[in-house]
Amino acid sequence: MYFFKPISDEVRLSQIIFNEHKKTIKLILVSIFSCIAAILQAAGAVPGIGYFISPLATAPILLCSMFSIPFGAMSYFLTIMLLFILQPTELIVFPFTTGLLGLGIGASFHLFKMRLSIIATGAILLMLGIMSLIVIFHFPVLGPAVSVSFSFLIFGFLFAFFYSWLWVEIALILFKRLKRIIIQ
Repeated sequence: MYFFKPISDEVRLSQIIFNEHKKTIKLILVSIFSCIAAILQAAGAVPGIGYFISPLATAPILLCSMFSIPFGAMSYFLTIMLLFILQPTELIVFPFTTGLLGLGIGASFHLFKMRLSIIATGAILLMLGIMSLIVIFHFPVLGPAVSVSFSFLIFGFLFAFFYSWLWVEIALILFKRLKRIIIQ
């Protein structure tokens, strides 16, 4: 079945090659990925089209995490610091949704081989992030009319699973294209 197929060893080989690079090049890549993520997330403050651009901030964090977990975490925290300067209103959303999803999926590429495990990890982290925003911080990330109920949790997890699956497939496509540029 499709979900039980292992992800290609191409990702793992690229991680090994990435670790052989000098630390300077790795830090430059982290800063570039962080700047791109901060700009994309800051676009969420623009009404209309900004809501469609903002979710794309997952990609730079995800790709950086796919190459290396420590550098992915560094990119995640650097993006949070950049958002503090650029767009503080997006600061509460990024760490719990977009950034957490990218960091979780990227790290799960290191930990798991099966596609289902990687997708489930991203879905669980995204759902935990959204639930913590709603329940703990009382931040209406889904709008003020949405109440937290059992049916919401089921629907929310199904949406998070589908969204995570979409990002895993996008990440694999982007990774294959970026691998030629970054690894060489």
